[in-house]
Amino acid sequence: MTARTPSRRTLRWIQTIVLAAVALAWVYPLLWILSASVKDAMDIFGSGLSLWPQEWHWENYSRAWDEAGFARYMLNSVIVTVATVVIVVVRCAMAGYVIARYRFAGRRMLVGVLAATMFIPTGLFIVPVVELSDLLGLLNSHLGLILALAGGGHVAAVLLYAGFYAKVPKELEEAAVVDGAGFLRTFLRIMLPLSGPITATVVVLTFLATWNNFFLPLVFTFSTPQNRTLAVGMLAFQGTNSTDWSGLAAAASLSLLPILALFLVLQRYFVEGIAGAVKN
Repeated sequence: MTARTPSRRTLRWIQTIVLAAVALAWVYPLLWILSASVKDAMDIFGSGLSLWPQEWHWENYSRAWDEAGFARYMLNSVIVTVATVVIVVVRCAMAGYVIARYRFAGRRMLVGVLAATMFIPTGLFIVPVVELSDLLGLLNSHLGLILALAGGGHVAAVLLYAGFYAKVPKELEEAAVVDGAGFLRTFLRIMLPLSGPITATVVVLTFLATWNNFFLPLVFTFSTPQNRTLAVGMLAFQGTNSTDWSGLAAAASLSLLPILALFLVLQRYFVEGIAGAVKN
């Protein structure tokens, strides 16, 4: 035992050093963005890989918030993202509930088609989505963008809910039916509250996808710049001949705050939901 102790310690040190190097390489881009957000343009290009600014320029944040209009873009992103998340959660939870608890003709084929759509590139749907939104008069509006973002397959969310609801005891539904509850009341009062960890997982994943989505918001706000989201609003820092890198870094740092706040609030439920999905 004594002879093996040094080799084990050495192995642990090597593992620690390797993991620390990987963690630093993983976190470094975020640290660089935060560092660049308080630098001026000359410092960004002159300091190389250094993270410590020569002078702290906190006015970059006020310039990004006020002059570049990021206050409006932030509000647009919050409206679009929250509405999209609510629609996706309700729709996918109900679809997963029906797939898991009801037997109907073509059920297996439906699940197969849903799974197959995961491999279809999102860009293939943009033309019919835009055409349909234009015919309905929803193009260049928040409502049109919300319906376009929430109207996709969201297959992963549906399958997560279906896998969870398939393991819920049927006695709960039978007791609800005895008490006179219909489909909608059983779903809203019993099944949906039980799927809290799955809902937290779907909320986080949908929030991330919607908050960072660039393609659809760009198309739907092309003629209405006041409706732009944060991802599209980043274009305000790119001019014809130059780019405001410090303002862009400050705006990117601001856009991370809602994501970090949401993840910190739902972290425990998110981990439980992922663990349950893997176990299933």
